[in-house]
Amino acid sequence: MPDTQTVTVIPGDGIGPECVDAAVRIIEATGAPLAWEERHAGERVFAQGIASGVPQETIDSINRTRVVLKGPLGTPVGHGEKSANVTLRKLFETFGNIRPVRELPGVTTPYAGRGIDLVVVRENVEDLYAGIEHMQTPDVAQCLKLISAKGSEKIVRLAFEYARSEGRTSVACATKSNIMKLTEGELKRTFERIAPEYPDIDSWHVIVDNCAHQLVKKPEQFDVIVTTNMNGDILSDLTSALVGGLGFAPSANLGNGIAIFEAVHGSAPKYAGRNVINPTAVILSSVMMLKYLGHFEAAEDVEHAVLVTLQEGRLTGDVVGYDRGIPTSDYAAAIIANLGRRAQGWQVRRASPIQFPQVSRDLVFRPATSKEVVGADIFVDTGLTAAELGPRLESVAAGSTLKLKMISNRGTKVYPDGNPNIDQVGHHRCRFVSRSGDPLDFVDALALARQVNQVAEVCHVERLLRIDGADGFTRAQGED
Repeated sequence: MPDTQTVTVIPGDGIGPECVDAAVRIIEATGAPLAWEERHAGERVFAQGIASGVPQETIDSINRTRVVLKGPLGTPVGHGEKSANVTLRKLFETFGNIRPVRELPGVTTPYAGRGIDLVVVRENVEDLYAGIEHMQTPDVAQCLKLISAKGSEKIVRLAFEYARSEGRTSVACATKSNIMKLTEGELKRTFERIAPEYPDIDSWHVIVDNCAHQLVKKPEQFDVIVTTNMNGDILSDLTSALVGGLGFAPSANLGNGIAIFEAVHGSAPKYAGRNVINPTAVILSSVMMLKYLGHFEAAEDVEHAVLVTLQEGRLTGDVVGYDRGIPTSDYAAAIIANLGRRAQGWQVRRASPIQFPQVSRDLVFRPATSKEVVGADIFVDTGLTAAELGPRLESVAAGSTLKLKMISNRGTKVYPDGNPNIDQVGHHRCRFVSRSGDPLDFVDALALARQVNQVAEVCHVERLLRIDGADGFTRAQGED
């Protein structure tokens, strides 16, 4: 008898407990050797005054079991605490978010019959989801988009390894590197460097907005899409709509030696407790969990049982209307009754264990041969226009090793000879560069910032670096 694996189960909020209960009942019916350790996160934890939404007892359980089956969690919107979902992903460095979608029998969509079967592999812990935001002025907010070389390599390698584990033949990398050449460009460059190591898999790059366009136009051309965190969040919701909606969208959050399985959808509180919701996304997330744990036969049984149940027309209210859909509990019971049956005309992917990417854990992942400070961007909060501000800054910098090169407003040059059509806000980026052209001591830039602060309130200072001979910064629109 195989050893029993204990799984931390988090019922979640809203419809979460009903979905998770259905998935647990089905897994138990397969006879897979799993045990459950129930813990909590989300709304009930926020209500206890725990700002993260994740109590220590839940963290301790996950540290023990290393595997989680989780229902959706409620999150405050636009204020208050961070998402408990994001907290869990970051606490356990589940750097890869795997979101598969496939056409399903009995679920009518405009794309039925086209054989959609694709996976979005989304970086899961950095990018804009790092959640590093500041009010730089009373009416200008900033969010830092952080893309690391290490994070990019981990997610790219995971995408290729996941493709191999499921016998998939292509990986597309979707970025906005035509605009964000350093951040989104980091993922593109990493992808193009690593792709040749997987000669058995076709690889190609696509601009993310074109990717969205192509997903609507011809989704069957995609197999695996790897992308950054925010892009992946948006694209995966789009892909779920192609096959019937979020009720059919499972996901896995994978890290080294730890995994959290959950539906893509939210907690839908207005449907909670009514026994009408669609638990398929959580059920299919549990299928991913079974595969991860090596219970491939049980996973195949559950996936086929779902397909058979849908073929029989046993559909929940989100698909056929809540006045006609079968209850959640009856849907789960039908899947249990269909365990062991095989869906006619429908296949499931035979998976093999994923070979997790072995990426260095060194703190300094990609050391530079040379790194030079060549200037500084000094951001100011002021009621002065650029035309008024520019001469004053030039005067302030007269005795400095730096000189004013230009002022931009929301990314567009407005001084000198700036675009007169720009509706300026009280937040200017003032770019100072080395007066001699030689590298600088950043202390000089900080000293200049103090002087600038006498003219306009300094709200941020950023170094301009040249790394290994290449500029580590971008130019404003209109800047030479």
